[in-house]
Amino acid sequence: MKRFPKILRVLVPLVLVLGLGLVLINTFLIDFVVKALWYDSLGYLPFMLLKLGYKYIVFTGVTIVFFLMLFLNFWIASRYLGVTKFHKESKFKKVVEGFRSGSLKVYTPLAFILAIPLALPIFREWENFLLYFNAPQTGSADALFRLDVSFYLFALPLLKLIHGRILLTLVFLLIALVVLYAAELKMLSKEGQPLYRGAKFHLSLVVFSILLVHAAEYGLEVLMLQYTTNNAELFYGPGYTEVFWQMPLIGLAAFMMLPLAISIILWIYRQRGLKTVILFVILSLVAHGVRNSKALFNSVNIMHVVPNELGVQGPYIKQSIDATLDAYQLTRVKRRPFELQEAGASFSLAGGLNELDNIPLWDSELLESVYQQMQALRPYYRFSGVDAARYMINESLQQVYLAAREINTDGIAAQAKNWVNQRLKYTHGYGMVMTPAAQSGEERMRWFIQNMPPESQMGYDVNHLGIYYGMEDLDYVIAPNENGEFHYPGGEGNGAVTSKYDGKGGVAISGFLKKTLFAIYFKDRNLFFTTQTTKDSRIHFIRNIVDRIEELTPFFQLDDNPYLAVTPDRMYWIVDAYTTSKWYPNSQPFNNDLNYIRNSIKIVVDAYEGTVKYYLADPTDPIGRAYQKMYPNLIEDLSEMPDDLRSQIRYPRNLFEIQMRMYAIYHQEDPEIYYLSEDRLQFAEFTHQDSLIEMRPYYITLDLIEPGKREFLLLTPLLPYIDKEAELAGVKNSEDTKPRNLRALGVVRSDGDHYGEIIFYTFPKGSTIIGPPQVNALIDQNTDIAQSITLWNQQGSEVKRGKMIILPIDGRIIYIQPFYMEATGSLSIPQLKRVIVCVDEEVVMDVSIEKAMRRIHDKLSDDSVPFMETFQEDIDEVLIEPILDPVTEDVSPE
Repeated sequence: MKRFPKILRVLVPLVLVLGLGLVLINTFLIDFVVKALWYDSLGYLPFMLLKLGYKYIVFTGVTIVFFLMLFLNFWIASRYLGVTKFHKESKFKKVVEGFRSGSLKVYTPLAFILAIPLALPIFREWENFLLYFNAPQTGSADALFRLDVSFYLFALPLLKLIHGRILLTLVFLLIALVVLYAAELKMLSKEGQPLYRGAKFHLSLVVFSILLVHAAEYGLEVLMLQYTTNNAELFYGPGYTEVFWQMPLIGLAAFMMLPLAISIILWIYRQRGLKTVILFVILSLVAHGVRNSKALFNSVNIMHVVPNELGVQGPYIKQSIDATLDAYQLTRVKRRPFELQEAGASFSLAGGLNELDNIPLWDSELLESVYQQMQALRPYYRFSGVDAARYMINESLQQVYLAAREINTDGIAAQAKNWVNQRLKYTHGYGMVMTPAAQSGEERMRWFIQNMPPESQMGYDVNHLGIYYGMEDLDYVIAPNENGEFHYPGGEGNGAVTSKYDGKGGVAISGFLKKTLFAIYFKDRNLFFTTQTTKDSRIHFIRNIVDRIEELTPFFQLDDNPYLAVTPDRMYWIVDAYTTSKWYPNSQPFNNDLNYIRNSIKIVVDAYEGTVKYYLADPTDPIGRAYQKMYPNLIEDLSEMPDDLRSQIRYPRNLFEIQMRMYAIYHQEDPEIYYLSEDRLQFAEFTHQDSLIEMRPYYITLDLIEPGKREFLLLTPLLPYIDKEAELAGVKNSEDTKPRNLRALGVVRSDGDHYGEIIFYTFPKGSTIIGPPQVNALIDQNTDIAQSITLWNQQGSEVKRGKMIILPIDGRIIYIQPFYMEATGSLSIPQLKRVIVCVDEEVVMDVSIEKAMRRIHDKLSDDSVPFMETFQEDIDEVLIEPILDPVTEDVSPE
């Protein structure tokens, strides 16, 4: 019994140590090993180790710098401490003696402990720290200080961070040294001795360093004027007041640090001149306060700037315009006048017939519901978004919609939701569906690819139709395995078709140790005890492609719309990645979030194997190039992308929307026009599903830019800007008095060597081109359309307006808006019911765009021969025959 407490004294600490060890192993070691195996399966283990190495090299280096700053100062101080004996007996005697005489034993751990929190904020910015050392010069300088833009993007943010930490360290050192030397002086004064000259020099050096660093802060403050919002109502960045008043005053405040430092140092050495110190402190505080005097600057603005604003601020407005255009890559925009048909010219579509089969009549949101209801085929399949794309069909570029059929284990029947089904059987989605962009109302949906296995009149064939990696949030699966994987449902009475995974995706899990490792990692004992794995089995996890990319490269900002690309070999996901910054000098911020953006990186993820490839799409982007240099073998040049994938990349809609919102203001490059806001534009609005929404950019395939050459374009219309809260002459603008004519079309190309070229089509200011709001009004006022909608809404259905499309063809602007019908019950499949076409204020509605065009032609054309007879043969050849007649050619990317 007496030995029992002794055993407890041994066992309890041992159990605690073992428990702590297991927790640490489970938390850190297992996570590290699993992550390393996952990176290795993608071929990125060296990249992972390089990231870790970079991180801790920066942390170690910065910590050493702060450690040396602290340790060397404490060590110098210790040379002048402890010379006299410490007579007073106290329980703190040993501690005090340690500070007075020790260096290695006391100051080494103290300096190290203090250095870590000082280094942590810089450590958190370790990647930006490394970007600075890998950043290339841009070759472009700001207008005010003529510094390369790369200085602002990479160096300035770090300088501000490092400056703050150094100043904090020096202030702490000064306080600590004053306390130590004051205590020593107290001991020395008892023996009638003054403080040692070296100690005074040490204090003087620290004080001088603090004031020098503070003076440098004023230099940073001058540079930060590039981001001032003082002139935000007119333009972004510094103006007359900042350049001619604020900057000199900041320079004066910085200069005052010199006499202040000299007076303090003299006071420390001579123990007199305190009044001089106080005088310079007061003068420095005055200079410090005046440099940001709102009263002074307001007076300058009132008396000089506002009465002469355009002349005074004109050069700075120009600087802001140029910087903003460059930051959003808008300097390359090509401006072209849109060649309108002459007034009274007869309406003809002889040159535009071929474009009618590329009109994207379906809203992708509604089309997703159609796909789900008609082509999911089983509740455990789901379509996660519908993508617009283009493929060569019958030797012609055809715009299509397509979506991947992904697995969704939530849809498995409750009684079938067991471990085997969820981890070994239902492992992947299968195939895709594709429809032409143009459809007709009152007809069955036309499909280019449908059903399982895929059926296509186009002779379409893909080798690997399994989708193991996609947009769904899926748990891990093991494939291949002894059970065989569910591939797709068979025909009547044929059961399920199974498959065996033969790709390189996932991590091999054949060995005992790996099974144990992953069982612990996923906290799943079934994974350990299952006997259904084989020597070829691989565990697939982090299967959502966005999560996959963010795990690899969290420093890229991803577009929210990954899209599917199909090749004869397999299916891929393409994700646009952006590099952004808030530090472009003198550039107008977008939504207070960024003021520089590039679609620098294209990311391709294999839907079958999960491999992730990065391509540098914009070699002019300094941030993208810095990452490419920092992580060798991570980012390849775009020329290395396979041709069948490169032909499917598209310009990202989110980026183009940001660019057009900025260009709607900053296309006014002349400061006077900008000042008058004479030609400011905004996005159009239209009625969509009973709500007034903005007309976002949309993909359309046209021969708009080069006649006879179809291209996959992004297009957005712009109208004259109207401030809804503005009042003119004391009378509020009303909706019926606002000029809502179409003013411009922004277009960006996606194909071949022309990728990324932006063309801005403008209409003559004196011309009357009706805009989407006016088309809305014409549709609402059409009695035939109103009666039809009322009738359909009374039949247990709901009519919804689709998104409006602008089709610029043959010098005319054609408006197209589809109408859908949807049942009001719980189960509804949207149906394209009618297509409305508006040309030159004439509005017609019919079941198809072809019929609507015929009616518009008959109304507007002066031709003696009706449109039906004139172009029937062309319509049949271009639109009907390719759909009705089977063909044997493959669908392939351009």
